Amino acid sequence: MIKINLLPVRAAKKKETAVQQIVIFCAVLAVVAATVLTLYFVKRVQVADTKNEITAANNKISELKARIGKLEELKTLKEQVKKKLDVLAQLRKNKKGPAQRLATLSDAAPDQLWLTSYSENGSDIKVSGIAYTEELIAQFMRALEASPDYMSVELVVSEQTVLADTKLKKFDIAMKVESALPPQPPVPAKK
Repeated sequence: MIKINLLPVRAAKKKETAVQQIVIFCAVLAVVAATVLTLYFVKRVQVADTKNEITAANNKISELKARIGKLEELKTLKEQVKKKLDVLAQLRKNKKGPAQRLATLSDAAPDQLWLTSYSENGSDIKVSGIAYTEELIAQFMRALEASPDYMSVELVVSEQTVLADTKLKKFDIAMKVESALPPQPPVPAKK
């Protein structure tokens, strides 16, 4: 009987199978490594894109904050200009006031009544003068009360005095100027 030694063929087959398994393992390992590296680079690109978006959003936020600051500055400037314009309008209105009040005072004074002093303190006015009779003083007060410029006309003092051997009535009248300004609405508080 002839004996054939099959051990080297089996060993060669085992070797070939082991080599195939190692090649398959290395190929699978290479594919897994390539997949992991690909996913890593994809995620890295996504993270970089997200960081760029965050930076762009922060830049836009800072730009909008600057615009809001400019708007707030413009609002305060607008309020200041409005206040200044209101003051100018009031000054223009008051510019005509004293001359008009004095003209009204002159027109209201009857003959034989003379004014000796006029003082104005805010809305309070005090007028002093002399007249021949108390009736002339009363007529003067009625004319002042009827005028659009004066209100609350009151006789403070009326006394007899002698001037150049003539008996005259010396008087003081207190009154108020008709409302100079309508009441201003309250300014809303800033937050």
